[in-house]
Amino acid sequence: MTIFLKDPGAGLDYAVDWSAGYLSDPAVTIATSSWSVDPVETGGVVATTARIEAGRTIVTLLAGVPGRLYQITNQVTFSDGSEDERLLAVRVEDR
Repeated sequence: MTIFLKDPGAGLDYAVDWSAGYLSDPAVTIATSSWSVDPVETGGVVATTARIEAGRTIVTLLAGVPGRLYQITNQVTFSDGSEDERLLAVRVEDR
């Protein structure tokens, strides 16, 4: 598993590309996308500004406690009714 590094003062976009596996059929699109962060804590990473663009789901992550590892989960529902999720590991470090 890849661990992404993030500075606590940075607001960065993170994306999941769903086009390779699920969206090979042009009739299937991403219907909904939601993001969650674990753990939820004071000063922790916050997921904001979520969007869907060209087969990808994108979220902006803000803040975070230095030295902490966060699990960012993206849950999607496709237009054909199927569902899936992907996990991102984000470690916060002063950079």
